Amino acid sequence: MKTRPVYVAGSLRTPFVKSMTTYIDVSTQDLMTATLQALTTTMKLDGKILGDVALGAIMNNSMNWNLARECVLGTTLDPHTPGYSLQRACGTGLEATLQIALKISNHQIECGIAGGVDTNSDLPVMFQRSFVKKILAFRQVKSLWHKIKILASLRPSDFKPIYPAVVEPRTHLSMGEHCEKMVKEWKISRTAQDELALKSHQHAAAAYQEGFFDDLVFEYHGIKRDGIVRSDTTLEKLARLKPAFDHTDQGTLTAGNSSPLTDGSAAVFLTSEEHAKQFQYPLLARFVDAEVAAVDFVHGEGLLMAPTIAVSKLLKRNNLTLQDFDFYEIHEAFTGQVLCTLKAWESPDYCKKVLNRDAPLGSIDLSKLNIKGGSVALGHPFAATGARIVGSLAKMLHQKEKGRGLISICTAGGMGVTAILEAV
Repeated sequence: MKTRPVYVAGSLRTPFVKSMTTYIDVSTQDLMTATLQALTTTMKLDGKILGDVALGAIMNNSMNWNLARECVLGTTLDPHTPGYSLQRACGTGLEATLQIALKISNHQIECGIAGGVDTNSDLPVMFQRSFVKKILAFRQVKSLWHKIKILASLRPSDFKPIYPAVVEPRTHLSMGEHCEKMVKEWKISRTAQDELALKSHQHAAAAYQEGFFDDLVFEYHGIKRDGIVRSDTTLEKLARLKPAFDHTDQGTLTAGNSSPLTDGSAAVFLTSEEHAKQFQYPLLARFVDAEVAAVDFVHGEGLLMAPTIAVSKLLKRNNLTLQDFDFYEIHEAFTGQVLCTLKAWESPDYCKKVLNRDAPLGSIDLSKLNIKGGSVALGHPFAATGARIVGSLAKMLHQKEKGRGLISICTAGGMGVTAILEAV
């Protein structure tokens, strides 16, 4: 089957805010539905049947088992529009974009929406397995005596809640603790991490000042801009923050150079060229290609280093070098992770042993890195970040009218999701 080009035609997202603040009373489904409806209205999709809608969330509860479809039914899209849910940790939004793009490229559908949402203000709190077993047994038995017996067997320990945490089940270490190990291995200084965090805030603040986000972020719950951007932060302020994960004098990751727990949702509208011409949708950028990879972090490989491998494969397949890009959107789970990635690409030993390359990928022009701010400043609602980046990068390429951009996202579970976009 002959494939065809796929284009980003539009995107929208809510303002991103710190968890347990502005969206504390908003459910995961409502937050995602709000963005889906805003994008539907902006793109004039009301009453239309889309090919498919792919949405995801990480901090999701069992009531949202059919999240994407329920979100679709909560909008003015034609209810015949299908939807499905997916999850690839922090790469969920980009993975959803890739899957919709593949369907369009293979002539399966003409257009679709991809996106993601996460809100730690609507956490799926669980109970102990012992409590669950007793409650299920209570539901099954018929006699009053057996019901009383089960209730009498309940103990205070059964009611102890289990809160979700950003911890790797295989190592029992948090993502921050894993990143602390990485920055020590790659000898990334606290100063370098704080400097990159400062640039993230400065770039984000400047982008808001110039109006870059005006048509990318819609007003929701009375706010129109992200609540995490700090235009007044300084290196001195960042340097005063205490380590957040390694509390010894060796710790360098802080709340200032790490992405905060964030609530928000984002979505992008993708289309074929023929469909765009028929309905006069703008073609902002072409979704060229994407790649995923994983590392064996359980046995010593850096948890957040998989994007180095994915990017290497992506470049080989597209006959490109690391320097062939006008924009680099590298997700700032931690600025330390970004710096480890950049240093790995410059390392002849790493590129030979891990990437199977005879020469290093080399360095990038840092003036092209996250020029509208990164996740440290804008926030990181896990599953929404990929769609946020796709939307912003598509607009940057459309404004420049030429060139290409590289997306690199690290994820929990030792995976990486990467992609290439080109100007139309």
